Amino acid sequence: MNKTEKEWQKELSPEQFAICRKKGTERAFTGRYYDCKDTGTYLCSCCANELFSSETKYDSGSGWPSFWEPMEDAIKTESDNSIGMQRVEVLCKECGAHLGHVFEDGPQPTGLRYCINSVSLKLNKD
Repeated sequence: MNKTEKEWQKELSPEQFAICRKKGTERAFTGRYYDCKDTGTYLCSCCANELFSSETKYDSGSGWPSFWEPMEDAIKTESDNSIGMQRVEVLCKECGAHLGHVFEDGPQPTGLRYCINSVSLKLNKD
């Protein structure tokens, strides 16, 4: 998916653009999905790519929606040193939207915590 930044800016809300395209972060405990218990599939809010199942969502206590596993072939990761520490950025594989970061302090079976901004998600309820 190849869109210009101007095209994205026209299509997305200011908050979506700041987070998904400019790699921002929403404040903890403010996103609509951090405490959501509804079942379904979480899609990329920019391109509707299926990213995470609610079956892999858990309460990490971090203030952001957290998942222990993405859908198969849904994301890509990149090294992120933007705040003076080594992190792994999570991006939508289809449109390149910034979703959040992945950490190695999650539950089994993967031991991973995909810490994702609510604004980058849209829940398709079962």
